[in-house]
Amino acid sequence: MVKEEPKSVSRFTGVAGQDILIKLSKIHPWSPEDPYLYELDVKLHKDGKVKDKVSSYAGLRKISLGKDENGITRLMLNNTFVFQQGPLDQGFWPDGIYTPANDEAMKYDLEVIKGIGFNMLRKHVKVENRRFYTWCDKMGILVWQDMPSGFRSNDTLPRSSEEMAQFEKELTALVETHKNNPSIIMWVPFNEGWGQYDTPRIVDLVRSLDSTRLVNNASGWTDTGTGDVIDWHHYPEPVCPMPEENRAAVLGEFGGLGYFVAGHTWQEENWGYRKMASPEELNGKYLEFFDQVRSFRDNPGLSACIYTQITDVETETNGLMTYDRAVIKLDTAILRKAHRK
Repeated sequence: MVKEEPKSVSRFTGVAGQDILIKLSKIHPWSPEDPYLYELDVKLHKDGKVKDKVSSYAGLRKISLGKDENGITRLMLNNTFVFQQGPLDQGFWPDGIYTPANDEAMKYDLEVIKGIGFNMLRKHVKVENRRFYTWCDKMGILVWQDMPSGFRSNDTLPRSSEEMAQFEKELTALVETHKNNPSIIMWVPFNEGWGQYDTPRIVDLVRSLDSTRLVNNASGWTDTGTGDVIDWHHYPEPVCPMPEENRAAVLGEFGGLGYFVAGHTWQEENWGYRKMASPEELNGKYLEFFDQVRSFRDNPGLSACIYTQITDVETETNGLMTYDRAVIKLDTAILRKAHRK
């Protein structure tokens, strides 16, 4: 049973273990502005009785490449260019490292991201628990999902067959266990050369597992000309690669403006890509950076940007929030202004 709209229900039957084709009267697409989710109720019948049942949801959206009115290759959501902007999200916590204290703590980060005018995030070399992606689905937050890095950072070193087999086994598991979440729109198998190898083949592997999403061949550093985007990293100022005929231009990391908030740091020693002396300087430089980003969006045609980062992480004090989430360092009105469309 599919609940399309309030009081609107469509019922479909089939044989257990076989695909069931569901036809909807109309499509209500999922997007950050309107994260509409269909409710699903599935029941298993045997001998006229319900033996098992489960409730779930589904979102319908299309992510693709396309040309805008000026012929620039863009990231298209539901066949429309949507400029994607959001933070790098490493998912670290001072009281649990990779584990948030509870669901509300994890949800809070996403509420801040959405509330300051971002429409996406890049989940950085970490796979979150299922609740994280459920909240992204419900809130309307686009997700670029990294594969956790494997091996050493020097991509010229030979890889053993065992290393490669394990990496590809876990990459396959990541895609196959997360391809039902509408919020996830891009797979990122490699970050900055960490463990990067056989990139064109890995891109083909990911595409064979999931043809409905985009693939970023490598975020930063060693680009092989494959995948759906050309992705540069640059600190601290934003820059823009040139869009290509078959790849959109994205800025996978930039910013990293550091500001130390006394009483809310992991330890006294800390760093940022460029340290700011005051909240006023931080606010001003942040606005300056995003003014530049918007100019790149229009010329030469930037499709997305990722700011480093949503929270401080241990000695990294370049977050928009402190590590303990107690302080949002920038004025929220300034943040919303910076992220205006």
